[in-house]
Amino acid sequence: MLEDKDIRKLKEALATKEDLENSTTKILSLVATKEEFIELKQEVVNLRENIQSLTTSVDKLAKAVDDLRTEYVAITSQMDRHEKWIKQLAEKLGIKLEH
Repeated sequence: MLEDKDIRKLKEALATKEDLENSTTKILSLVATKEEFIELKQEVVNLRENIQSLTTSVDKLAKAVDDLRTEYVAITSQMDRHEKWIKQLAEKLGIKLEH
């Protein structure tokens, strides 16, 4: 047979109607509505588009930097060649070049 102390223990251990209502309200506040879900989905789509756009921009920038590097190497090589020719001409003409 149940005694008062057993009933008190059960009351402490079991949720009341008020506890269940509060829990339900908390759970429902965590669940997104259909409208919120659609908005969130659209935001994700927008973020993907932005990331794709940024990736494309970074790729273009990397290509431009690589093109400039290649051009720099070519110009440096050409300048070295011209400098060599100038030194050869100066030597043949007997001109002393100063730095």
